[in-house]
Amino acid sequence: MSPTHPPLFKLSLIALLISQVQMTWATEVESNTISTLPTIKIEAMSELDPVKSYIDYDEANVSRNGLKKKDIPQTIDTIDVQKYKIYGTNDLSVMLQGTPGVSTNYDMRGDGITIRGFNADTGDIYRDGIRESGQVRRSTANIERIEILKGPASVLYGRSAGGGVVNMVSKEANFKSKSTVGIYGGSWNNRGTTLDLNHIINDNWATRLTSEYSETDSFRKGIHNRQTMVSPSITYRNDDQTVKWTTQYTYDKLHRIPDRGPDFTILPLGTSIKMGYAQDGDYVNDELQMVRTDLKYEFLPNWKFHWALSYREAKQNFDHFYAGSMCTTNVKPTAKNAGCYQGYIQQIYYWQQTANKTTTNTFDISGEFNTGSIKHNLLIGSDISYEQREPYLANTNKDGSLIYGFVNPLTGERLSSRGSGNLQYNTHNYSTGTTYGVFLQDLISLNDQFKVMLGLRYDYYDFASDKYIGKDKSGKIIPISEHRSQTNGSTSPNIGFVWQPNENHSFYASYSKSFAPFGGSMAVNAVPSDQTAVLNAAPQYNEQYETGIKSTWLNNRLNTQFSIYDIRKNNIRYQPDSQNRPDYWAVAGQHESKGLEFSFIGRLIDNVFVRGGYGYTDAKVKKDKATPTNVGNTLPLVAKNTGNLFIRYLPTDNVYLETGVTYMGSQYTGITNATKIPGFNRLDAAIGYKNEHWGITAAVNNITNTSYWRSISMPGTPRNFLVRMNYEF
Repeated sequence: MSPTHPPLFKLSLIALLISQVQMTWATEVESNTISTLPTIKIEAMSELDPVKSYIDYDEANVSRNGLKKKDIPQTIDTIDVQKYKIYGTNDLSVMLQGTPGVSTNYDMRGDGITIRGFNADTGDIYRDGIRESGQVRRSTANIERIEILKGPASVLYGRSAGGGVVNMVSKEANFKSKSTVGIYGGSWNNRGTTLDLNHIINDNWATRLTSEYSETDSFRKGIHNRQTMVSPSITYRNDDQTVKWTTQYTYDKLHRIPDRGPDFTILPLGTSIKMGYAQDGDYVNDELQMVRTDLKYEFLPNWKFHWALSYREAKQNFDHFYAGSMCTTNVKPTAKNAGCYQGYIQQIYYWQQTANKTTTNTFDISGEFNTGSIKHNLLIGSDISYEQREPYLANTNKDGSLIYGFVNPLTGERLSSRGSGNLQYNTHNYSTGTTYGVFLQDLISLNDQFKVMLGLRYDYYDFASDKYIGKDKSGKIIPISEHRSQTNGSTSPNIGFVWQPNENHSFYASYSKSFAPFGGSMAVNAVPSDQTAVLNAAPQYNEQYETGIKSTWLNNRLNTQFSIYDIRKNNIRYQPDSQNRPDYWAVAGQHESKGLEFSFIGRLIDNVFVRGGYGYTDAKVKKDKATPTNVGNTLPLVAKNTGNLFIRYLPTDNVYLETGVTYMGSQYTGITNATKIPGFNRLDAAIGYKNEHWGITAAVNNITNTSYWRSISMPGTPRNFLVRMNYEF
């Protein structure tokens, strides 16, 4: 299978479309409850149910308003996490591979997720509606499902890069879920245990404890991961079930010997993809702690009050060598010169400690009322958040000597000078951000067929950064004290039109706008004090026009959605000469992303289920006053084509077979489009058995053992297997 051409994916998609057309006139099999379950019943199904991963959710928490997805004039994808767990996947970015319009790229420090052409890592990933900002690898160990709201979402969430919002929905105490315990094991010493105890104390109280411990090596030599997650929660509801109050704590720690090798473009012929580049003593620790309390109160029929308070602390500490360049000559090392050994990779070194703390207080009121014959679904609310980020960085010793590392990519021999002296901080920054937002959204039903969505939000933000350590123009480390701040506000509107000629089809068109302060994040320390004009310029903002159709087919057994969109990003900050003037920024440029997306999920015939989709993303530089040669170039780390197709067959009620292909198109690594990562197809398959209590699955990833690259420095995982066993009670 070629890594640059997707014949298997295209043929599979064509076959699916043909079968769908045929089924529209074929004799329909009598529908049963599993094909028409509403959202609340889907959530009550066993997590291990063979068909749960192939039934769509009617609603999505990411919309904040409790409306049906078909009434929302934007694309919403919902991904059931369990369908990836059987293959051993726990990383958020890997789970999103192949999702239409979503590009993923391995990033040791974050998730490497791009939606509709724009990066989502810095501020567009949420957990239970709370922003997951900061530098950290996000685990899905306690996540039930993933929701993606495509396009600008500032009306609901404030600042945003504009491509979309990812919301991870946690497992929490409830009055429906069963309990499970499980074990799993697979290739490269992959092993782990899971615990999910949901206990109903009485009609008013329920508790839940979810936990997972796992360890695994890698196909790359010397790489290792160890994860520990525990999350207790408690839920109260009153007798008439008008009040629901949940409090949850989550601790999630991932210890890694990191895998961050050099670019594959510099590796010599004969280098094995199994070569690891970690030095002795390398590590990365990601630690997340989060506590939230969430109250829902139906104070009148069809009127609800929702309040949530959350505190989140994410840390990422590391000490490791990474990336590097190829030595072509021999140079003797000195205290001021790391030297070079011909045929070795000369690595970069960094030590880091960083903490990201976020406190969020949010509330909203939603309800229904009529003005004459016109129905309103109103949502009104407010968000207040306070964020802190404090990174420490070091890459030299206090005596000024360099810290260096070398790896021979052919033999694996390695050298390093770690531990030769005390580290010298060369960066210590402290950034804070306070944001106040108020918003209103109204779905106006003019009649049974025509609806209008109107939304408006205003955000006031106050960001500040303090820089305590820096370098002068010669590179010498100097203690400094600089304070910079930015205070501004932004208004974000949206408007949408929905036409539902019948209960099976919903046509829509919408306009939405998002904003992002300087650089798309809360930190303002990148701009020197003599560039206040750049600092105080208007925020970046995205505008999107989208049209589409959401449909159900085959007596509500199959759901599809199709959309076309055009997004423009304006007021983009640039470094016109990052090599010679890394401290100089300018405001110039416009980026555009145009594309289409098609997705489907459901049951084709009695015992055959499908899910998947295809996305086309054309994201380019439209204007660039600072570097005109970039105009017309494709935006980095954006795959033009993405898609996946999975088919599950149930020969009996207890046994299922599944196979699927994931396709990720090629990506450029930089804005100059000098280097491209080839695209790839990956074929996976699984077999499973589930009875009343026991469940077991055996899955194979990358059946054809295709060689491919997830990023410029990370090869795709070769063929591997995983076996899981669970007991449910």
